[in-house]
Amino acid sequence: MSNIPNDLLYAKSHEWIKLDGDTFLIGITDHAQCELGDLVFAEVAAVGKVLKAGQVIGSIESVKTASDIYSPVDGEVIESNSTLGDKPEQINEDPYASWFIRIRPAQPGIPTNLLDAAGYKAMIGE
Repeated sequence: MSNIPNDLLYAKSHEWIKLDGDTFLIGITDHAQCELGDLVFAEVAAVGKVLKAGQVIGSIESVKTASDIYSPVDGEVIESNSTLGDKPEQINEDPYASWFIRIRPAQPGIPTNLLDAAGYKAMIGE
């Protein structure tokens, strides 16, 4: 059973979103990292990149497969977690501490396309 914190929001593409002041931290869920297996590579979008919802914010590779990570919101990357490139395994250890980017959303407020913890649990069948 996956760890799905109640204080986060979730995208259907398995990213978690944490409101932090007027910005969002974005990472991948525990469910996603479990499905991928042991991660061996991670790459994140550069600071200053302007994104539309659905665009790639990074990529990860495991011993099983490779996967892109997507932005659930429009906005500008204001911080990237550069430690993921050197230690991608930290995502497996604690996916909710291992965020990929901090984004300043183009629109204020909480996006309506996100799921709460109960909605995400239902989506993944837990």
